[in-house]
Amino acid sequence: MRRGSAARVVHLCFHGIGRPARDLEDGEEPYWITADTYQRVLDEVAGDPRVRLSFDDGNASDLEIGLPALVERGLTATFYVLAARLDRPGSLARGDVRELSRAGMTIGSHGMDHRPWRGLLPAGVRRELVEARAILAEAAGQQVDRAALPLGRYDRRTLGHLRRLGYASVASSDRRWSTDSAWLQPRFSVRSHDTPHSVRREMLTPQPLGQRVRLEAVGLAKRLR
Repeated sequence: MRRGSAARVVHLCFHGIGRPARDLEDGEEPYWITADTYQRVLDEVAGDPRVRLSFDDGNASDLEIGLPALVERGLTATFYVLAARLDRPGSLARGDVRELSRAGMTIGSHGMDHRPWRGLLPAGVRRELVEARAILAEAAGQQVDRAALPLGRYDRRTLGHLRRLGYASVASSDRRWSTDSAWLQPRFSVRSHDTPHSVRREMLTPQPLGQRVRLEAVGLAKRLR
């Protein structure tokens, strides 16, 4: 995909695909989509140079369903994995993470325990932002310098920790467009009710100026609080 420092881009995020092979946390179910929806959404965005793709949580479906469809279409994605779920039933194993890496995918950190990073004490910062990254880097056999905010929550202190620790980019869930050069990258999560039509209408269509200003104001308030 063509990149440029000022290029307007849209990030789409997937979570689980198909039937979950583990017990879901409260609130997770709406973020699981069918394999058919996933394939159709990929067909909708394939070839669009504005689109960036990612996966959160490190579900087993990332490798079983997500990866083959990406490879078939010549697409790449960033996989933000939860380190504490590695090798658990229904989640990626360490060897799966290495396989994603060898297939040309980027591995990022979603932390250790799928807990918000706001208000972390020093021990929590070390566990979520340092130890989790080290575990994932070893599993992937590649540097891990991207992070995705669990549950999309952040504030000025959270972002300060991530900058201090040298993360090259951070993904949020703020549902707005961005630029390729931005350090904090908003994303749209594809959810169970979505279709290729809703993705095209609500995510791929540039947002009106008024809506964009409102969403950017919300993001600014989060960064400053």
